[in-house]
Amino acid sequence: MALNVNRNVTDQFYRYKMPRIIAKVEGRGNGIKTVIVNMSEVAKSLDRPPTYPTKYFGCELGAQTTMDGKNDRFVVNGSHDPQKLQDMLDGFIKKFVLCPECDNPETSLVISAKAGTIGQRCIACGYQGPIDMRHRLTTYILKHPPGSEISGSTPSKKEKRNKGKKEKSGKQNGDADRDSPTGCNSPPPQEDGQIEVPAKVTNDGFDDDWSVDTSKQAVARRMEDLTDGAKGLALTDDLEKTQQERVNMFYSYVKNKRDNGQMVGSDKDFLAEAERLEVREKAPLVLVELLFNENMISQIKEYRLHFLRMVHENKKAQKNLLGAFEILVGTVHPDVLLPKIPHILKALYDADFVEEDVLLAWGKKPSKKFVSKEISQQIHEKAAPFIKWLEEADEESSEEEEEEESVQVVYSSHSGDSLKIESVPQKNDVPPPPQLEEDDIDIDDI
Repeated sequence: MALNVNRNVTDQFYRYKMPRIIAKVEGRGNGIKTVIVNMSEVAKSLDRPPTYPTKYFGCELGAQTTMDGKNDRFVVNGSHDPQKLQDMLDGFIKKFVLCPECDNPETSLVISAKAGTIGQRCIACGYQGPIDMRHRLTTYILKHPPGSEISGSTPSKKEKRNKGKKEKSGKQNGDADRDSPTGCNSPPPQEDGQIEVPAKVTNDGFDDDWSVDTSKQAVARRMEDLTDGAKGLALTDDLEKTQQERVNMFYSYVKNKRDNGQMVGSDKDFLAEAERLEVREKAPLVLVELLFNENMISQIKEYRLHFLRMVHENKKAQKNLLGAFEILVGTVHPDVLLPKIPHILKALYDADFVEEDVLLAWGKKPSKKFVSKEISQQIHEKAAPFIKWLEEADEESSEEEEEEESVQVVYSSHSGDSLKIESVPQKNDVPPPPQLEEDDIDIDDI
């Protein structure tokens, strides 16, 4: 389904359309990456090179990018949701595509490499003016202006070797350095006598975006230019750490929020941090430890959104949640929580923290993965009434789905010797089981 280029315009007959971003995640662990399958089509509808929005994603997410124009492959490191990229593309469109006067996307970029500025010209209204140069992407655009040879293409190792040999041979023969703006080996002098040093270029023809000024002042300025969402994602070396170290980082992040009273509305922040560190499946272990205590049943409602962000349609996260539940009730607060296990499981089930099949699989046998076998056995014995109720409810639900109305054919002499079909529901002498309520379980008898 095509989208309006300016998504603030809701008119379905808006003439400027773009395809929705299609992205797929490849690899695993530290090698995980997101391939934007139709980046060329999206960029064509914006009249911009596909390398520009790809590089923009890398700047906003604090992630490295790989751009191969020959094979039409554009990659952003890390796992990123297509909808998140689509929303982020709106920022690129606003900054580098839409006219600031008429909000029309019929614009072109005017690059002045000598002056180090980028202008914008609107064909629709005639507007001409500079764009905001504070964004990091402007550096890339200055070095790779529109219409130049496809930028971002990563050459093969053979091409790199051949290029290196040619450059070496050319320098030995006194050939001009093609990387120099003037075609000379020495940089050109400026009017004030100073020498302009060309931008650093890597062996593959790219500017090395990661070899920028790393002083505290420069980092602070770049952080101010980032969006609020990207500020939390700007660290790029965290994924090099072990999983345990990243889990500890997430623990510190959540603990800091909790201790500073910043829990309201922090559920999205927790999810973003867990995904950035790639510990979403382990996050429930941290949340249970930091957010739950002996008042767990009431806290399930209080922190429902924080947990749902992590466990929704994620069975591994749900299993880890049950493991954290075992630790809390079996080793941290056993005197208070062990007798309440059926009620706690019912609350987790009603809050959609754990799916039915995950609970039934967990209830089949004790495990010593999170607690000792003896404690796990004790927990499962206390949980038996709830698991039994869940199994019976599942069986009755299946029987109700399979039950069909019986059809009886009745001969009626009062309707012209015609046949009349009547539906006769089957009788079920077995009454449905009562709903499990908190008062239905005698805690002393468990």
